[in-house]
Amino acid sequence: MKKLAIICGLLFSVITFANAQGGPRKMGTPEERATKMTAQLTEKLTLTADQQAKVKTILLDQQAQMVKAREEAGEDRKDMREKMMAMMKDNDLKINSLLTDEQKKAYETYKEERKAAMKNRGDRPERKPADN
Repeated sequence: MKKLAIICGLLFSVITFANAQGGPRKMGTPEERATKMTAQLTEKLTLTADQQAKVKTILLDQQAQMVKAREEAGEDRKDMREKMMAMMKDNDLKINSLLTDEQKKAYETYKEERKAAMKNRGDRPERKPADN
């Protein structure tokens, strides 16, 4: 019985430690991602209800296409990236066509901010092992 309690304690410790490390990020379903992205655009661009509905439809379609492209590409990451970049460019044009001139300027600013954030994401310092 004592051994079982020790094993359970160790297992619990390992699971807790693994969760503290972050693990793989959960991307959510295509619907969740489209909803989140629509909310972000609504906040940044002050979209009308009609624009929100149309943008969400565009983003939902984009997310579904990306899932399909990931499945089709398999291990060919270069091909997958090219397809996704083309999809994103096409959807960007669709979203841009829905916006007013003022919103288009804000959208360009938003895209630049996201581009900078993505670039900075790769500039993280290397993690050093903890000294124990």
